[in-house]
Order: sequence, then structure tokens, then C-alpha cells
Amino acid sequence: MNSVSLENAVGQVLGYDITEVNRKQHYKGVAFKRGHVVQDEDLDVLRRLGKNYIYVWEDMGNDVHEDAAARLLAPQIAGANIRYDEQPHEGKVSFYAETRGIFKVDHERLARINGLVIPSLPTIHNNFPVGKGKQVAAFRIIPLTCSRATINRIEDLLREPLISVQPYRIKTASILVTGSEVYSGRIVDDFTPVLTKKLKNMGVEVTYATILPDVKEQISASIRAAAEDSEMILMTGGTSVDPDDVTVSAMKEAGVVFHEKGNPIQPGNNLTIGRSGNVPVCSVPAAALFFEKTALDIFLPRILTGETISREEISKSGHGGLCHFCPECRYPICPFGWGAA
Repeated sequence: MNSVSLENAVGQVLGYDITEVNRKQHYKGVAFKRGHVVQDEDLDVLRRLGKNYIYVWEDMGNDVHEDAAARLLAPQIAGANIRYDEQPHEGKVSFYAETRGIFKVDHERLARINGLVIPSLPTIHNNFPVGKGKQVAAFRIIPLTCSRATINRIEDLLREPLISVQPYRIKTASILVTGSEVYSGRIVDDFTPVLTKKLKNMGVEVTYATILPDVKEQISASIRAAAEDSEMILMTGGTSVDPDDVTVSAMKEAGVVFHEKGNPIQPGNNLTIGRSGNVPVCSVPAAALFFEKTALDIFLPRILTGETISREEISKSGHGGLCHFCPECRYPICPFGWGAA
């Protein structure tokens, strides 16, 4: 870039985008695009923007312009189910989810890239649930140019794509509500409508739902039937610490395998995740009826992608695993549950 005073700017070609910020009109955007030929009528606007000099394009040698860097690196950053801007805007390219699912980022490589000083590559959290069109990352180099050597170092860290979206794969679920008090009608079943709505919002159809008495053999038989009918099972009732609860023992009898009982997150620490063969099975505690978001909401998106959540990840979820109980819930735009992300 070559610096030119405004007195000599007319006829010169801008080598970068010039940004205009107007707080009164809540506007921030490009006043003049890179490649614009400066005209007489532009000078007052440039002065108003605080410009006494402009930078014009010249032979850059081994340096790489911010737009060229963004165009070069964007396809190397983006992985499966990620799209990005075709053209940089003020030297920046944004990245978007192409499908509903879980955002994935290799945060160790991300830190190494951002540690090169020149790049600015922010992303949303790893394992964040996203819908199609959600912006998930942005990239630019901070100065107008950087060395080819720096670009090469970034490319070395992008031999594999950095970000992707893992789509939801589970499309059907069963809901089994246990408890003789619900089975007999003494207590209304609130679980089924609550869980059905939650699943529907994530594109999952409930194909089998039933209410069962506290009879181990009946519960076990229904679990086996549900495993044949759907891709996921949600169990409720009789899964806490009461000595007369039979649901957990019925689940074990039906072949459900659990890594461990419960999880550190509150509310919902009695949520237990297991599997019946390839079918994930979750025992959902009563907290899911009384709180907007619980441990179920934190783990469910990952379960829907087909992931198996490890014991180590469950243990780490205690960091940030206490809900803030805000008057208006804004999850997942919230720190709840992101400690192990």
C-alpha cells in the first residue's frame, strides 16, 4: 500500500474498503469499496470520515491483501455443512450452517491460528446447536496485508477443515411414562406433551408413547418394543432415589447399559444416559417438567447427532452446569452447560 494525501487522491484507486460508522443512524458499513476511483465529490466524505490520507494499490511483492487472504483461506476453514461469503466484506468472510445440527470446531487448532497474531477467527462454542443459516464463524486478517509466510503457516494448520456442522440423524423417538399413579389416572401425564413438543422443535417425531404401571416386567417389555420402533427412547418416572422405584432395574433387565448414574448438572442431575444396542435411552427426571432448560437440553442435541457422550465429558459438564435461573430463559445464548464444550 502507498499513502497518498487527500490533496492528491483524485483519480487514485483505493486499495482497501473504507468503513463508515454512524451511531445516530445505527449504521456501520462500507463507504467506499476497494478498487473505487476517488472523485472530487468524495473528498468531503473522506474528510468527514476522518481521512487525511488514503492508501492506494501498488505492487505488494510477497504481501497478501486482506481480501485475497479471506478468499484463499475460507474454503480451507470450512468443512461439512458450512457455507461462506463468496466475496469478502471489509476484508471479512462469514461462515454459516447449511443444516440443522451441532457446530463443531477444533478449538486447539483454532487457538493456534489466532495465536499467529495476524488472523482474527472467532467462532461460536463447540457443540452449539444451530439451525440452517446461523452464522458460526468469521475470518479476516487484522491489518490490510500480511506476509505470504504467515498465510503459509495458517494453511499448514488447515490441512483438515477447522469447522463443520454435524447434522441431527435421529428422527424418531419413543416416550415411556412409568408410575402406577399416572397409569391409574390419579395424576395427569404432563411428561408426554412436554417431551413431544421439545422433540418436535428439533425435528424428531414421537412414534410410540405409553403409560406403564410400576411393574418391572411390563416396563422391560415396553423398552424392548420401543427399541424396535424408534431411534431413541425417553423414560420418565421412577428413576430417582426412592427405594420403591423399579424403572431403573427394569431398564437394566431390558438390556439398557449405563455409563454412570446421573450427571453433575442442575437442574436435571438425575438425567441418566444409556443405550439399548444402538438406541440411546435417557431416563428423564421430574426437573424437566418444572424448569425451562435442564441437563436434557444440554445433552439432547449431541445425542440426536448419534454421538456417544463419554463419562469424562459428563464429569466435566459440572463446570458451568448450574443454571442461572434467569427470569426469561435465553438458552442456548447462555453460559449454562458450556463448561465442557
